[in-house]
Amino acid sequence: MGMLDLDIMKRYIRMCSDGWNQGWHERNGGNLTYRLTDEEVASMKPFFDAEPRPWVDMGVTGANLAGSYFISTGSGKFFRNVELDPEDSLCVVEIDDKGQCYRIRWGLVNGGRPTSEFPSHFMNHSVRVAATNGACRVIYHAHPANLIAMTYVLPLTDRDFSRALWKSATECPVVFPGGVGVVPWMVPGGADIALATCEKMKTFDAAVWAQHGLFVSGPDFDITFGLMHTIEKSAQIWILAHSTGLKELQTIEDDSLRAIARDFGVQLREEFLD
Repeated sequence: MGMLDLDIMKRYIRMCSDGWNQGWHERNGGNLTYRLTDEEVASMKPFFDAEPRPWVDMGVTGANLAGSYFISTGSGKFFRNVELDPEDSLCVVEIDDKGQCYRIRWGLVNGGRPTSEFPSHFMNHSVRVAATNGACRVIYHAHPANLIAMTYVLPLTDRDFSRALWKSATECPVVFPGGVGVVPWMVPGGADIALATCEKMKTFDAAVWAQHGLFVSGPDFDITFGLMHTIEKSAQIWILAHSTGLKELQTIEDDSLRAIARDFGVQLREEFLD
């Protein structure tokens, strides 16, 4: 038994491979972080480095995540290589008792650091943990092409994107009844986009980054990957329909969206409906 034999590592690696196979991670694009349970940390500790690496100040604070551990993709690493060489591509990091610093406990055997957007992920984990009473464990960022294309032609509002996606595929109001938040274009990896995303993630499970990609959260790998997959599939349908150049003859009406929500027992964001 080794670190890579643990079920949590197998499932994490599988999600990285699934994202690569969807075409969402060109070059070193995208990142994935997972907040480990106490039981998972205990199972990993026998495989941690004998000497922890130095503490690194993240420049942000998440007091509610003090003492937590995360699996993260590495900065500059390629999703396509995670399955081939996880010890080079991934790391497990420990957060200090103030929620301000991390140190690597396993992985990145050839050097490196967690994803350059780890502070943004960390801040958003902090927000989502508070918003979900601790249920959220996964944050995932990818570059799904159809959704990115939509950011060039739709108004960059939460309402416009949520309505377009809900109306493009019947299951969408069930999968993300709260809709999606939208963040205007900002330089990636900086404080501004991290803070803007945190504001959206206080009330949304997913945030669209204009001309860049999608940022989603969830309690486990299946739900989080499924959210990314569903949003991008809906975006693909929207793009395909509008690329025909034909007049739209029918759609899912707002009262039909309400009927879906009623029958499936979910609460749609009513202010996004007419």
